[in-house]
Amino acid sequence: MQTKKIIGHIVSWLDNYANRAGIDGFVVGVSGGIDSAVTSTLCAMTGKNVILLNMPILQPPSQYDRSNEHINWLQANYPNTKGYIQDLTATFKKVMEDFPDEIQDNLTMANVRARLRMTTLYAYASHYGYLVAGTGNKVEDFGVGFFTKYGDGGVDISPIADLMKTEVYELAKEMDIVNSIQVAPPTDGLWDDNRSDEDHLGATYAELEWAMKFLENKNNETMTPRQEEVMKIYLKWHNASKHKMMPIPVCEIPTELK
Repeated sequence: MQTKKIIGHIVSWLDNYANRAGIDGFVVGVSGGIDSAVTSTLCAMTGKNVILLNMPILQPPSQYDRSNEHINWLQANYPNTKGYIQDLTATFKKVMEDFPDEIQDNLTMANVRARLRMTTLYAYASHYGYLVAGTGNKVEDFGVGFFTKYGDGGVDISPIADLMKTEVYELAKEMDIVNSIQVAPPTDGLWDDNRSDEDHLGATYAELEWAMKFLENKNNETMTPRQEEVMKIYLKWHNASKHKMMPIPVCEIPTELK
C-alpha cells in the first residue's frame, strides 16, 4: 500500500470537498481509538479549522486519557486544531432517569450513548458551520456494520471508509500517531464492561477483513475450521446490519393512486 500517497489523496479530498461546500472546518469526535486519531489528523493536515471533541460517558480512564493525549498532540503540531472536553455523563444519567427501566437493555443504552455524541458533534458543527467527519472504516461500515445508526453513523463525510482497519493502522504508523493509541485494543467505548471490539464481534479485524475480501473475490478455496467459523461470524453481523448500509426504504405510491 502506498501509504504516503493515500494520506495525501485523502487530505486533498477533504480540502476540495470543504472548498466546494464553502466550509472552512471539520468537527471530529476523538475516542482514544485508532480511527478517530487518524481521521482527526487527516482533517488537521488540510490546514482548515478542526474542532476535536472528547465526549466521555462513564468512560474508563484509559480511553479518556488516550483521547486527551491525542488532542494535546494534535494541538501541539497543528495550530488550526482546538480540543474540547464535553462530558456527557450527566446527560446520559438523566436519560436513564427518564427512560422506563424495561427499555434500558445494554444494547439500547449503548446506542443512546452513540446518539448523544452525534447530537453533540452536530451542535458544534452547526454553531461553527463546519462538517462532521466520520471515523468509520470499510470493514466496520460496509462489512459487519459495527456502528450505531444515527449515532457514529450520522456524519457528513467519511474520509477513511474505503480503508480496512489494518490499513488505518498503517496510516497511523506513517503519521506517527501517539503510541498508546496504536497499541490499544480497538473498542467502541459504549459498554460498562470495557469490552474490546474482538470480544464483542467474536473475531479480529484481520479475520473479518479476510472474510469480506473472500466474498468480494468470490474465492472458492477450501476454508480451515477457523475460517469457516469467522465466515459465519461475518455473515451474521453483515446480514443483521444491512439496514444500516442501505438507503431508507421509501414506500412508492403508484401514479394511478395519486
